[in-house]
Amino acid sequence: MPDAPTELVHYTVGGPVGDAVATLTLDSPHNRNALSRRLVTELFEGLERAAADPAVRVVLIGAEGRVFCSGADLSEASTGGMEEGTRRIIDLQRLIVTLDKPVVTRVSGAVRAGGIGIVAASDIAIAAEDATFALTEVKLGLAAAIISLTVHHRMTPRAAALTTLGGEVFTGAQAASYGLVTSAVPGESLDEEVARVCASLATGAAQGLRESKRVLNRDLVARIDAHGTEMAELSARLFASDEAREAMTAFLSRTK
Repeated sequence: MPDAPTELVHYTVGGPVGDAVATLTLDSPHNRNALSRRLVTELFEGLERAAADPAVRVVLIGAEGRVFCSGADLSEASTGGMEEGTRRIIDLQRLIVTLDKPVVTRVSGAVRAGGIGIVAASDIAIAAEDATFALTEVKLGLAAAIISLTVHHRMTPRAAALTTLGGEVFTGAQAASYGLVTSAVPGESLDEEVARVCASLATGAAQGLRESKRVLNRDLVARIDAHGTEMAELSARLFASDEAREAMTAFLSRTK
């Protein structure tokens, strides 16, 4: 019999972050934790599993390796298009935003493009000061369209313009000053700070957490629902363009 496929998102409950915390860990080293169809599906499943467990009060998203998430899976995008993929990534952001339990992201290493949408959709994001971020879409003839729904909701307008139009790398400390993440701490203190925040959140009553999150995210949910279809169509159209296909092919050839 063939070996069972290795899961790309690990689901655990408890551990150093506390018994009331479900941790979803991205672990897809072959594509630097890119948002492939399978990884997105497994992340959906993990979030829904946590939502259905009454013992879980907090959901933590983290990653194995030196890259938190490299964004869209360009190998899939360059061969099969992104019509379904763009919609699924919007739906993933919406699920994080509307989940009845607070979602925390732990960010170390690099996070790029679509991966920043996960960070922005989360209720609380804690980054290492030396983590690196970049909205690289502009370099490939694309636009940060589907993740703009959450990213531009979090960032100040000036910071959004600088990072979206420039596509340059910025640090976790800068991400905190831009409003993208909640806080940035020295790398050696990251796990301690994440555990502290998760423990604090877990003291909330289930109803209090649910209703408070709905109040906090009401405008963001409305933004996603109002503009999601438009942004998905724009993103899919750009991915299918000759300019973007040439840029993606060149990028993939450099990274092999």
